[in-house]
Amino acid sequence: MELPDDHALTRDGMPATGGGRVLLLACGALAREVLALIRLNGWSRFDLQCLPAILHNHPERITGAVEAAVARHGADYERVFVLYADCGTGGSLAAACARLGIGMLAGPHCYSFFEGNAAFEARGEVTAFYLTDFLTRQFDAFCWRPLGLDRHPELREMYFGNYERLVYLAQTEDPALTARAEEAAARLGLPFERRFTGYGDLAAELEALAAG
Repeated sequence: MELPDDHALTRDGMPATGGGRVLLLACGALAREVLALIRLNGWSRFDLQCLPAILHNHPERITGAVEAAVARHGADYERVFVLYADCGTGGSLAAACARLGIGMLAGPHCYSFFEGNAAFEARGEVTAFYLTDFLTRQFDAFCWRPLGLDRHPELREMYFGNYERLVYLAQTEDPALTARAEEAAARLGLPFERRFTGYGDLAAELEALAAG
């Protein structure tokens, strides 16, 4: 599986190659991490398809996009597993997966399962703005431009005035990426915190699926 660039993953997603028997239907923001785990563990039974990561900004569209992908490709595989958490769908994605008889990631969103759902819940953070590796690389595409901050920086206080810090949940040890996350915090006027999470519960979920 060849990884498209971040722009393509954001706008177009990534088609499946048809090489495995279990279809992993994922958010494009997870493509790099999922492929890394597949290669590291030699999970040849998995075939990865990614929906456009920009759906992250339109959670009301995620359930329909997942249902359409399953309808189009599900019959080609022995099993389908959805690599989305709830991701702002208000339970509709879980209901759709239950109706279709397919599994999905546990947790409210990617920030939670990267940190570990139990650890994330225990923190009880409600005033932190989160970035992952992908969202750090795509900060302008997912945050700065969609919120109009490139044109109206005076809106920053309205959007981010109630946040107390930016938390970068790092999947990799990459000083350049950490610097970009810290720059994003400065642009938003927020204190910066970095936490190395690795792949968190994503790795555990895929390991369980591979063993099942």
